[in-house]
Amino acid sequence: MSTLAPTAVVAEDEATLRAELVEQLGRLWPELSIVAEAGDGIAALRLLDQWQPDILFLDIEMPGATGLEVARQVNGRSHVVFTTAYDQYAVAAFDQGAVDYLLKPLSSARLFTAIARLKARLGQAPAPLGGVLDQLSQRPTAAARAPLRWINASVGQTLRLITVDEVLFFQSDNKYTRLALKDGEALIRKPLKELIEELDPQQFWQIHRSTLVNVNAIASVSRDFRGRMQLKLKHGSEMLLVAESCAHLFRQM
Repeated sequence: MSTLAPTAVVAEDEATLRAELVEQLGRLWPELSIVAEAGDGIAALRLLDQWQPDILFLDIEMPGATGLEVARQVNGRSHVVFTTAYDQYAVAAFDQGAVDYLLKPLSSARLFTAIARLKARLGQAPAPLGGVLDQLSQRPTAAARAPLRWINASVGQTLRLITVDEVLFFQSDNKYTRLALKDGEALIRKPLKELIEELDPQQFWQIHRSTLVNVNAIASVSRDFRGRMQLKLKHGSEMLLVAESCAHLFRQM
């Protein structure tokens, strides 16, 4: 381990969050040298071998190789701080003290705590990760995890952080998914089939192959002159068509 300024690699597949973490680290720990950044697990493994950093900030959910797969290769070589959006399974494993974690969206106060812990551990060998990784590898499937809570979406030329409670409905739109909001709309690249797996099924119902609606945003259910079921929302004038295969969702309403 380096006796000079501590070094770190940041591995996070969402570019905006990666930039935010790097910016906050620079502000809260200016002595830390971030030598490289990775957007997927394979790149993280390559950078680990190239730089042999003191610290690795590692997103659990990454393409190429997951954070858990990367961590098994890191084991004993670097201090690890995991980042995750799924606190339901993460906290129990991480609070054992072997490694630290950051929940998304990032909190400056929580990052400050993680930095303090890292500074205290830098003079020691990195903790073995085997027990934590075994526990995390047995975590629930995506459907059983804590549901998605927030989304980075494009609004014009701006990237905006949107909580799922703000979304009236999601709708497929060519290569994008459109988010209808009270104050306009936004676009994301995540396909609807992934959102179905990540959102709370009690809050978001699929009413059509191209549409997921926030149940809390529904004002009324009716039928048009052709007999097709449609939804009126509490905000906006847009009516949403309900596929006949999904009509059973509203028979009790």
